[in-house]
Amino acid sequence: MILYIRRSVIKKMLKDAGAKRVSNDALDVLQVSVNRIAYSLAFRSVQLTNHRKADTVAESDAKLAVHTNM
Repeated sequence: MILYIRRSVIKKMLKDAGAKRVSNDALDVLQVSVNRIAYSLAFRSVQLTNHRKADTVAESDAKLAVHTNM
């Protein structure tokens, strides 16, 4: 699996959420999970775009992808 979102971004999110320290194991788990969720949303957005027979992923495609994955 390609990891698009770096560990440093995940760590910053955790720090911003109030974590004082973050273990490498926690970063590994969250990095894979966040990337899996993000890729799933991107893939679904593209499916919806293709269904509309469009070339550009629109805001409505992304919103519907988020809504249907929740």
